[in-house]
Amino acid sequence: MNGMFGGMWIFWIALIALVVWIINQTTNRNQTTNHTITEINETPLDILKKRYAKGEITNEQFNEMKQKL
Repeated sequence: MNGMFGGMWIFWIALIALVVWIINQTTNRNQTTNHTITEINETPLDILKKRYAKGEITNEQFNEMKQKL
C-alpha cells in the first residue's frame, strides 16, 4: 500500500502550485486591466501635464500646447 500512495505528495505539490499560479495570473490580469482603464480615461490635458511634470517639455511648450487644446 505504501508503494501505491508513496507518490501522492507529488500530486499535492503540483495541485498547490497550480492553484498559486492561477491566483497569480488572475491578480496580474486585473492589475493590467485597471491600468489600461486609467489610461483610457486620461484627457489630453492630463497627458500634457504628465509630460511637463516629467520634464519632457518646457514651460513655453506646455503653455503653447495647452492653448491649442
